[in-house]
Amino acid sequence: MSPLSTQPLSPLDGRYQQQVSALGEHLSEAGLNRARIQVEVEWIIHLTDREMFGARRLAPEEQRQLRQLVTEFDDDDIADLARREAVTRHDVKAVEYVVRDRLTALGLTEIAELTHFACTSEDINNLAYAITIRAAVRDVWLPKVHSVVEALRQQALALRDVPMLAHTHGQPATPTTMGKELAVVVHRLELLLATVDEVEYRGKFSGATGTFSAHLAADPDHDWISASRDFVTGLGLTWNPLTTQIESHDWQAQLYQRISHVGRVLHNLCTDVWSYISMGYFRQIPQEGATGSSTMPHKINPIRFENAEANLELASALLDSLAATLVTSRLQRDLTDSTTQRNIGVALGHSLLALDNIEKGLGEIAIDEAALGRDLDANWEVLGEAIQTVIRAEVTAGRSSIADPYAMLKELTRGNRVGADELREFIDGLDISPEAKARLRELTPSTYTGAASQLVDFIDTTGSE
Repeated sequence: MSPLSTQPLSPLDGRYQQQVSALGEHLSEAGLNRARIQVEVEWIIHLTDREMFGARRLAPEEQRQLRQLVTEFDDDDIADLARREAVTRHDVKAVEYVVRDRLTALGLTEIAELTHFACTSEDINNLAYAITIRAAVRDVWLPKVHSVVEALRQQALALRDVPMLAHTHGQPATPTTMGKELAVVVHRLELLLATVDEVEYRGKFSGATGTFSAHLAADPDHDWISASRDFVTGLGLTWNPLTTQIESHDWQAQLYQRISHVGRVLHNLCTDVWSYISMGYFRQIPQEGATGSSTMPHKINPIRFENAEANLELASALLDSLAATLVTSRLQRDLTDSTTQRNIGVALGHSLLALDNIEKGLGEIAIDEAALGRDLDANWEVLGEAIQTVIRAEVTAGRSSIADPYAMLKELTRGNRVGADELREFIDGLDISPEAKARLRELTPSTYTGAASQLVDFIDTTGSE
């Protein structure tokens, strides 16, 4: 066998493994199997706590030893499960045998038949996926994206008063401030992340076709519907009472669409910051030992934002595919979701890698106020909007008889470079009140930023306290 054939196929497991390894704790095959064991063990404890079918209640120490299958899950357990699955050719069955063996080792063979009792594999799988996805999102992905939002928040607050020539359609437009533009991104992300937090992680536990048929065959007098609800909610999940063999995955589709949307806003941030760097608005801080080009020594490439941009595209492609395909299952069950769901970690891995690059990239740029000032001073014609608007107000107030102020300013400024002296001479000749002329003469591109600085206050500043 060639040594290359054993190398990681995905860059997430090779080049970028360090940046995304935290997700492996939950969304790897091993993480999924640990969660499966957790569900199987908790179901046994649930049944014995209620002394189902005459089973005795397990002592606290017996419960603790049984739960050690989960709390002490390690490399030996991972290898053991792999060996068992190679024989069973069924992942959940391999998990069942591990649990049965632990019961035997603990001298609890009398309750061995409660292992996987009345369960279909999807009863175990859907809960295991809900547990692992919830942990990956809440414990790994969300803290990272909130860290990026906080870095943006600090930049927005620090740069709230730094004037900047805006560009609409790539052309000079009414000035803004860099802080206000970054605050727009913070605000968008805060609203979207609130919707991610709202997603309910749902689970079903109702047998082969969602009807509790086997349960009622075993004990027709037990309230299995309530038992299912109590068990699922006891795992911290939202109970879904109406399903086929599978939990319908609608919550997953909702979650992935919302995470993908967050990624698209971040993608927009990356392209804008890249553009600001190319325009000289941001300077890149040289990193010790780094090389920007193999032939051009002067270069510092905006690789953090380019890398993030590409990984966000990959993440959205996968997340969108997951959202689109997981909501469909032929009749009561098919296995397309089994393969699809194994890529959840890949999708979130690309997103997490992008977040890591954005956070680092934001720490490697600095505002160049001199460059911003030069650009503003070279575009006095952007004050045309202010002048024609003031004239229209003067006309309405009866202090001017100028006809069609917009056309007048269009003729003066459209496609033309107009300097400070020309504009002030133009203002002096206008038929408007002295007070209006004074206001307009005081305006410069750098001061024509409206309420931009004030608008930054609309972002949630609690994260900066």
